[in-house]
Amino acid sequence: MNIMDFNVKKLAADAGTFLSRAVQFTEEKLGQAEKTELDAHLENLLSKAECTKIWTEKIMKQTEVLLQPNPNARIEEFVYEKLDRKAPSRINNPELLGQYMIDAGTEFGPGTAYGNALIKCGETQKRIGTADRELIQTSALNFLTPLRNFIEGDYKTIAKERKLLQNKRLDLDAAKTRLKKAKAAETRASQLNSARLEGDNIMVNFSYMLNFLHVKWLKIWAEEVTKSEQELRITQSEFDRQAEITRLLLEGISSTHAHHLRCLNDFVEAQMTYYAQCYQYMLDLQKQLGRCFPSNYCNNNQTSVAPAPSASSNVIGSSALTSTSGLVITSPSNLIDLKECSGSRKARVLYDYDAANSSELSLLADEVITVFSVVGMDSDWLMGERGNQKGRVPITYLELLN
Repeated sequence: MNIMDFNVKKLAADAGTFLSRAVQFTEEKLGQAEKTELDAHLENLLSKAECTKIWTEKIMKQTEVLLQPNPNARIEEFVYEKLDRKAPSRINNPELLGQYMIDAGTEFGPGTAYGNALIKCGETQKRIGTADRELIQTSALNFLTPLRNFIEGDYKTIAKERKLLQNKRLDLDAAKTRLKKAKAAETRASQLNSARLEGDNIMVNFSYMLNFLHVKWLKIWAEEVTKSEQELRITQSEFDRQAEITRLLLEGISSTHAHHLRCLNDFVEAQMTYYAQCYQYMLDLQKQLGRCFPSNYCNNNQTSVAPAPSASSNVIGSSALTSTSGLVITSPSNLIDLKECSGSRKARVLYDYDAANSSELSLLADEVITVFSVVGMDSDWLMGERGNQKGRVPITYLELLN
């Protein structure tokens, strides 16, 4: 029974406080009550915290879109995260593309040029997919998680204390308003007590009785002055204490910015590693394709350039095709002329070349070797000789000397 009485009293007190705050807030909006303004420093801190929260949310959401463009996958990951369960692993787009290429290359035949190239491209795409998976994991751990912890942790605490500060301010302003009304009532009561009544008729006596009752009622307000002053001191103390707590929390935003800066640096390093890996993978793939298919490996954006004539050397053919990768593809007509030329010739190596098997000869840029044609050999290759070493070499890596 006592517990029930206590709960009822507490409920009534809370309802009274809520009503007082609502009245004060409404009167402030209507311009009928004064409002205690926060100091400029605290206002700036509040504005900085709100700005940090807004932009952190935007950056976090867009980073999630960047790392996982599929909205359905993001929703699924969000649900699993809320259920505190690990999301099932799924194949990503580069890995899927790589698998399709490998399957296609196997179907066309690994011994064919196109099938072999598809398999090599597919393996590279799968490596890129693995790098993409590592980027997502690293970025989620070192960048997204700290941002999410701020939004769901630190800022929620700040918002809670900020709301409590707002309530304390409303209580303070309500106490100021009650004290102001109590003092006005006390002044009015003093004026009525000092009023002198003249005459002895019924109306004068009736008026006296009304004034007497009015004075008694006003005296009730006068008795509220002391109580209101005490309440004002209490609410002012609570407001100052809450403002200090809120200020200390808000000053931690600078530390949050410093922490997010370190996380941003980790994100940049993760991206740098990812793009460096992708570049290296594609560079290796490009070399493999150029080495295995030198006469066929040229893109659709190639342009023809005519080299300047030289008295001491003759570039294989009268023109060369230069692709964006820097590989020089000699024109077919002049390769035929070279094939028809009998005997051995000296040639300068244009680029480094790693032999793919024991039948080929590895080359170093700028070295001079002896080359000659062999009946029945592929038209894109010559037989190269360096000392007692001999092997096939791609024509496109050579410059014929006089």
